[in-house]
Amino acid sequence: MPKATNKSEALLRKSAGMISLTRPWFALVTRSSLRSDMIAGLTNAAIVLPQGVAFAIIAGLPPELGLYTAMITSVIAAFWGASLIMVSGPTTAISAVLFASLVPLATPGSASYVALALALTVMVGAIQLAAGFARLGGLISFISHSVIVGFTSAAACLIFASQIGPALGIATERGGGVIDRLGRLLHEWDHVDPTAVLIAATSFGTILLCRRVSRHLPAYLLALVTGALAGIMLDAHAVGISMFAPLPSVVPAFQMPSIGLDALTSLFPSAVAIGIVGLLEAVSIGRTFATRRQEPYDTNQEIVGQGLSNMIGGFFQAYAGSGSFTRSGLNAESGARTPLAAILASGWLMVMLLVLSPFVVHIPVPAVAGIILFVAWRLIDFDEIHHILHSPAETVILVLTFLCGVLIELEFSIIVGVLASLAVFLFRSAHPFVGIGAPTTIDGHRCFRNSDRLNLPSCPHIGFYRIQGPIFFASVDQLEKNMRDIESRHPTQKTKVLIVKGVGTLDLAGADFLINEVRRARAAGGDFFVVTGFPEFINAMRRYGVLDVLGEDHLHKNKNEAVRETVARVPPETCAACGTRVFFECVERPCTRTKAREFGTNQNDIHQFWP
Repeated sequence: MPKATNKSEALLRKSAGMISLTRPWFALVTRSSLRSDMIAGLTNAAIVLPQGVAFAIIAGLPPELGLYTAMITSVIAAFWGASLIMVSGPTTAISAVLFASLVPLATPGSASYVALALALTVMVGAIQLAAGFARLGGLISFISHSVIVGFTSAAACLIFASQIGPALGIATERGGGVIDRLGRLLHEWDHVDPTAVLIAATSFGTILLCRRVSRHLPAYLLALVTGALAGIMLDAHAVGISMFAPLPSVVPAFQMPSIGLDALTSLFPSAVAIGIVGLLEAVSIGRTFATRRQEPYDTNQEIVGQGLSNMIGGFFQAYAGSGSFTRSGLNAESGARTPLAAILASGWLMVMLLVLSPFVVHIPVPAVAGIILFVAWRLIDFDEIHHILHSPAETVILVLTFLCGVLIELEFSIIVGVLASLAVFLFRSAHPFVGIGAPTTIDGHRCFRNSDRLNLPSCPHIGFYRIQGPIFFASVDQLEKNMRDIESRHPTQKTKVLIVKGVGTLDLAGADFLINEVRRARAAGGDFFVVTGFPEFINAMRRYGVLDVLGEDHLHKNKNEAVRETVARVPPETCAACGTRVFFECVERPCTRTKAREFGTNQNDIHQFWP
């Protein structure tokens, strides 16, 4: 993929960190980029045509609303988002959550259902916009990726359960979760229609064949065509197969959502869940492509763009959308250079609809069901699930999110997953790593490693402790416990050197912990030193009075300084009787004749016995 040009990089970096309603990418449009963006836009329009219809059906909405979402949402997000490549629009996950949220309140496809969906979209946009202006983009990083994997897997199961009936030609009652839907389907199993199955299999198989031949083929569009041809050849309409209704319009119109206050209150939890899912999708996609293309990326600006796209879209018959990985990847592979490609895709889509809308009535419902079943299958990332299962904590998050989505409610699962990921984060923060190290040689280089785990000889008088994690009120108890455990295993190490690595937090409780450790070591007849190169941590130590007790001369920027200082402070008679010499500095220390014999013929031979 092409890297960002110097001009684009300068413009984007200039705007980074500032939420703006005017975007700098307008200056990047040239004659060359316009040609590339037009081609990419045409390719994107071809793939979103069947996708928009399929996603609207997943959401329980008329097909045209999916197409309106593909037009409106992508344009607004392209203007005010942060990514040069990401394309927004209807997505599987949000369509599934919206469907699960609204089914208990209204009949899918009805006027009241559509009004609720549009009102919910405006609420989602308002929540996202407020989060963007409040600069809450950093909180996205605290939500584990396992939440999205578990959530999308549960959404895939719900989508499968909702579409397997139409694919088999079985009409069942709508609504309910995965178990309820599959249960009703089993009761109607005797009514499977072979014609519907053959049509669904044709569209499903077309996608599989296209993906095997070339991923650049418009697989979904070809699947609709082959499904429609199969319906015509099998005379599907005559044998009772449901067909698509004609599109009332291909141009979205302004429509004010009209629902009561009670309905708005009941929609709020769903709006929060959809807002979180949408932001997680958009930010992860935008950040991925920005990293690949070496472009700056502003999370808060992206959140503003997503919020505007949903809030404005809700007034123009578009339902909640987000970044689409499929369309974004296709956009990048097609040579898109600026967000103008996403805007042009909306124009191309409108042209296609004007030409193709009369043929929609020839598309059998089972053909679209077959496409949606393929989407549901692809929604489950088996490789990523296998990767997550190697981590017990992430596995718990994944399983909790998935089971809540399948057994309870899909919208509730995202909340459970977020809470579980935050609980894991807090647990890890409260249990920072504490180990004791010793020098060793790896590939010809001297370095410190965990002496307890690797059974390395360590200095019996100086203990090199390493803390990795925050030192704050929630972790001090665990830190103190770990320090005492190490002390019990190494009781002769009176002098302690604390190597602070990966510590970005030190509060008043953490400072008190360090002060107590300094005083404890000195009261036991030893000393205490700190090794850190983080200015923020050093400033916090100075601000909270740690350095007043420790002393500026006991603070070192690297381990070498600390080794030289602490070894020099060990009494000569102590070193003379020492049988374990692990540092280069030990060469200059006195050695008794008895200990020298243990190492070699003279003191200089000690070198060859070091690890």
